[in-house]
Amino acid sequence: MKHKLTFLFILTIMVSCQPKQEEETKADFNVDYEKFELDNGLDVVFHVDRSDPVVAVALTAHVGSAREKEGRTGFAHLFEHLLFLESENLGKGGLDKLSARVGGSGANGSTSRDRTNYFQTVPNDALEKMLWAEADKLGWFINTVTDPVLAKEKQVVKNEKRQSVDNRPYGHTSYVIDKNLYPADHPYNWQVIGSLDDLQAATLADVKEFFNRWYVPNNVTLVVSGDFDVEQAKEWVHKYFDEIPKGETVETMQPRAGVITENIRLYHEDNFARVPELTYTWPTVEQYHPDSYALDVLAQYLSSGKKAPFSQVLVEDKKLTSNVRMYNRTSELAGQYQLSVRAYSDKDLDEVAKAIEEAFAKFEAEGISEKDLSRIKAGQETSFYNGLSSVLGKGFQLAQYNIFANDPGFIKKDIERILAVSTADVKRVYEKYIKDKNFIATSFVPRGQKDLALANSEKAEVVEEAIVQGAEETFDASIQAEYERTPSSFDRTVEPAYGSAPEIQIPEVYEATLNNGIEIYGIENDEVPLVQINMVIDGGQLMEDMDKLGAANLMASIMTKGTANKTPEELEEAIDQLGARISVFAGKQSVRISANTLARNYDETLALMEEILLQPRWDENEFELAKQSTISQIRQQEANPNAIASNAYDILIYGKDDIRAQNTLGTIETVSNLTIDDLKAYYNANISPSVTRLHVVGDISENELVKSLSSLDSKWEAKEVKLPELSQPKAPTESQVYFYDVPGAKQSVLNIGYPAMPATDEDYYPATVMNYILGGGGFASQLTQELREGKGYTYGVRSGFSGNEYDGTFTISSGVRTNVTLESTQLVKEILDNHGPGFTEKDLETTKGFLIKSNARAFETAGAKLNMLENISQFELPHDYVKDREAIVRGMTVEKIRQLSEKYLDKNKMIWLVVGDAKTQLNRMKQLGFGEPTLINDMTGPEK
Repeated sequence: MKHKLTFLFILTIMVSCQPKQEEETKADFNVDYEKFELDNGLDVVFHVDRSDPVVAVALTAHVGSAREKEGRTGFAHLFEHLLFLESENLGKGGLDKLSARVGGSGANGSTSRDRTNYFQTVPNDALEKMLWAEADKLGWFINTVTDPVLAKEKQVVKNEKRQSVDNRPYGHTSYVIDKNLYPADHPYNWQVIGSLDDLQAATLADVKEFFNRWYVPNNVTLVVSGDFDVEQAKEWVHKYFDEIPKGETVETMQPRAGVITENIRLYHEDNFARVPELTYTWPTVEQYHPDSYALDVLAQYLSSGKKAPFSQVLVEDKKLTSNVRMYNRTSELAGQYQLSVRAYSDKDLDEVAKAIEEAFAKFEAEGISEKDLSRIKAGQETSFYNGLSSVLGKGFQLAQYNIFANDPGFIKKDIERILAVSTADVKRVYEKYIKDKNFIATSFVPRGQKDLALANSEKAEVVEEAIVQGAEETFDASIQAEYERTPSSFDRTVEPAYGSAPEIQIPEVYEATLNNGIEIYGIENDEVPLVQINMVIDGGQLMEDMDKLGAANLMASIMTKGTANKTPEELEEAIDQLGARISVFAGKQSVRISANTLARNYDETLALMEEILLQPRWDENEFELAKQSTISQIRQQEANPNAIASNAYDILIYGKDDIRAQNTLGTIETVSNLTIDDLKAYYNANISPSVTRLHVVGDISENELVKSLSSLDSKWEAKEVKLPELSQPKAPTESQVYFYDVPGAKQSVLNIGYPAMPATDEDYYPATVMNYILGGGGFASQLTQELREGKGYTYGVRSGFSGNEYDGTFTISSGVRTNVTLESTQLVKEILDNHGPGFTEKDLETTKGFLIKSNARAFETAGAKLNMLENISQFELPHDYVKDREAIVRGMTVEKIRQLSEKYLDKNKMIWLVVGDAKTQLNRMKQLGFGEPTLINDMTGPEK
């Protein structure tokens, strides 16, 4: 059967709730799909999009952690990993190796409570290859999983848990909440990633049983989205999937809400937290339940923006925090409404709880207005379009609806329900699910500050992993599995040929210059009715004085907090009513003003951008709030191993007295001493059209764009801004190990590298090509294959050159299991040594295949197009610079790679930074062979 999903009627409704009701809205914007089912139960959904010569393939299994057994948790997520490694016909490396060869976006996957998906975007000449590979996952995979493969992947998943949960501030919050919100026999009682003990206990028989039960065609949806021939694709789907046998019937699980019979108060002393955090949780309803839509609006209204009751009470009045987070998390079986407040340092969470009561009381008294409801819906419309800006985004949405609503066309009902929410609905769901209802309150406080926790809280049960040297089992994942091959009606070992080579169309770029000096770079694109704007004002932190660090960041923080003519609340409301987003951000080398808006609201959005830029409010109250927030962020960074590593590495690269080595947030001392006059002085000296580049991508023509900028051209006068002359920092003459102690760290964060060449150097892109096989190619890279796939030391590792006009760096970064810190660095050292001498023609073929073929999808999204424009403007590149880079890749030889490797990968002239547990790992690092490790906490640590 064939269904067509047309947005004409839907968008008319959506427009009607906007303050600007314009007839020229994109009524012809359609998302068509066709759905059919194979005899074995596989659901297939096609969506054709001819805008780029690419195709997204997504395979989604209706199995997440909710289908697991207690004591064998984490299996669904484990299979997210295993299914990429190998299958009978793809061999070792599986889909990851294939992806690199065909120029894919990098095969990836994700797991939730209720589903696991596998996806990537490839040039459309590789579609048959992808269907062949995806079918191999379902029908010709499980025999290749051996005990060594399972043992290795257990370590990878455990490293992921350490990185995302155990070694992160507040990482155990969800575990504590879910253990108390859902009964022990409820499938949401455990975490998606599972427990370390359960993963370790999993046997090969357990894993095979899980796969054979759930990864069957009748429990899977295949979505193909992009530029392809439908009839040909149907033939391929039948060819590769038809003979996979249907599995046991999968029964639909029935919704089952969480249960809280009385208020529960729990606390945890968090080793990585520096400020206290209070989280409230209430049980609500499952996804697509009629009440879920009003709960979404309630969460956004209560917490987001200046008008939000929680912002007014906790941020503005009580000054307890800089931000209140609130959301209604819905899953297939249940929902949970969460409110989280990360308070300022040393704030008592009982004070926060009292303020929460006041905020709820304020809402009860005032309710939500029609105007505020309209404002929220306008933002939902923009988000909707942003989600459909790529073929993969459209594919995800079709699969989601097909699995959980049993209808890819459910999007019509979904949007209708969003738009049907009334102010009465919002008040009703508050009273039904939140007001006077039992909740779970979790207080996560810094270690040693239990007194900050909510009164009468009991200690939460949190499992902390001990650091034990040599505790993990050994394995050899390279051992080939021996098994009887799964039969097929044809020879599946033969990889399908490429289709017709796609025609790569580089977007047409236009340039213009305004009278005041602003350089304009644009690409017209009408795939979705959006316009994205990125204004880059060169300078950023580089223009600060060392005793005024953080001035640019603070200035950027308050520029969207009102204008000379609008209060902070009025400005925010004006932006929200347009469904737009406007942000200002200060980085190390620039201040950026960005906007994302519906095309029909472009003029109004631009007018607000101009007002923000030219008429800052300099609101004293907002300034003080921003200072408090920034100081809190700095304190939180002091215990975050990744932030510590980033800040320390910059100091080791540039030297402590170089402006480039400083945290863009500033220091607690400099931020505390900044005045609003310091921000004005920065603004007056450095914000000028003479150092500004404007990049625009979207549904607007060059003529319309230039014309729209006439006001900005006439009102914004240019002044001379002299950017600093910066030198390239000197690379070390010999390697040295530096160690930053984070007691009890479950992982060691590694940053290994040195000051390299700027992006304008003639060797910069060739060196980037050289790095692809080393650590820039994801699963095609040696670092990933050795540290993750070979040893299970890490969840992820990467290397790369980064640079600007002034300088650059080469960096290898990873988070590794604490008890293999030395072994990981020894392996990196060995890989660096062997990269050049060991580079082969096959490596060169993989490098060229990916870097050339991936150009077919290089400009698909608006973000990619904006990045292209910024490269052109920043480095004065030709519009077709991608062709020049392609020529470099085509001309690369094994010998050139080896020469570049010898020149730029000298292991003996690098910084080797480790951020981890010194008690167990510092002395071991002597064995790396670079002398006595230097402890650097005093050099780069927090202020005393």
